[in-house]
Amino acid sequence: MGASDFSKLPHIGESLRRKEDYRFLTGAGQYTDDVVLAAQSHAVFVRSPHAHARINSIHTDAAKAAPGVLGIFVGTDVAADNINGLPCGWLITSTDGQPMKEPPHPILAQGKVRYVGDHVAMVVALTQQQARDAAELVEVDYDVLPAVVSVADAAAGTVAGAGLHDAAPDNHCYKWAIGDKGAVDAAFANAAHVTQLDLVNNRLIPNAMEPRTAIGSYSRANDEYTLYVSNQNPHVERLLMTAFVMGLPEHKVRVIAPDVGGGFGSKIFLYAEDVCLTWAAKKLNRNIKWVADRSESFLSDAHGRDHVSHAEMAMDKDGKFLAMRVHTDANMGAYLSTFASAVPTILYATLLAGQYTTPQIYVEVDAWFTNTAPVDAYRGAGRPEATYLLERLVSRCGWE
Repeated sequence: MGASDFSKLPHIGESLRRKEDYRFLTGAGQYTDDVVLAAQSHAVFVRSPHAHARINSIHTDAAKAAPGVLGIFVGTDVAADNINGLPCGWLITSTDGQPMKEPPHPILAQGKVRYVGDHVAMVVALTQQQARDAAELVEVDYDVLPAVVSVADAAAGTVAGAGLHDAAPDNHCYKWAIGDKGAVDAAFANAAHVTQLDLVNNRLIPNAMEPRTAIGSYSRANDEYTLYVSNQNPHVERLLMTAFVMGLPEHKVRVIAPDVGGGFGSKIFLYAEDVCLTWAAKKLNRNIKWVADRSESFLSDAHGRDHVSHAEMAMDKDGKFLAMRVHTDANMGAYLSTFASAVPTILYATLLAGQYTTPQIYVEVDAWFTNTAPVDAYRGAGRPEATYLLERLVSRCGWE
């Protein structure tokens, strides 16, 4: 079918009236916070004010005695019920053949907090205000530790005592590479001109109109769970939560995503709050709702980007591209989020050719843990990072 045939298809070139807008414009949309269940209680999370600290003790007696409080949960409760940590869904193998380091990612902190906003405790009460008031009564004794927040500092190892995980004492998650290094090095050795570029693709925070929201529900009658959640992929959410975290049969769990007020990648992951609510709904035999406020979203939603890269292009005397090589230090944050490991590798390096004819490309990526919120897919997920770097490099080639 040629271009002229496409032009004859119905509606090509027409301005089509949207069909989905009427109910939103008339206030008939139903988002997760619009869902109200019987015997619905409310959860508030106590979060770490420190980027890196050891938890000496958590005192909850005063909070438990506060009006309306139904339950308070901490990391030891999670461990006692054998609830696993959040998984990363993509295994990356390092250049030495070893699998990436994937430290545990508990839904409530166990022993240490590793970024500002890390989950320390969950307070459940009859009303949201009662839960907030009680959360302020939870006393946590911290032993503050050195923190590393810059991926450049993590790569350089300049912050002593800032190892986040026992499994990765140097904070290195993996080294991954693609391409023929020998062929690329040979092309550079014979190049008439080499253009170089150092580039920082800064971290950003997603900011959807609707903050993350979830409702956990459990039925004793049939031993089934239901999670209402503002999520872009409820099927992946259910799979990860049942198979890897809670150890439940998949048919015993429903995950329902009502209308979603913006996601852009940040609502496609399995978050700790979702598991906490689902787990606690059975323990308390209550429906439990959690709604993030805007500041909480800034702290706890998965962030995006955060790359520091060095790129080089080898050219012949006529400016024809011969080879490109790139090294990127990628910030993973404190833990590996659902798709985090794939973003600076498979979804990034494989796109660096762009629309240009470059015979040889070699890309090396080092991923690092830092005392920051986890980094994951956001609006294109690796592809925009690749395009930005490539176009900046090509522009500099033209200038030179």
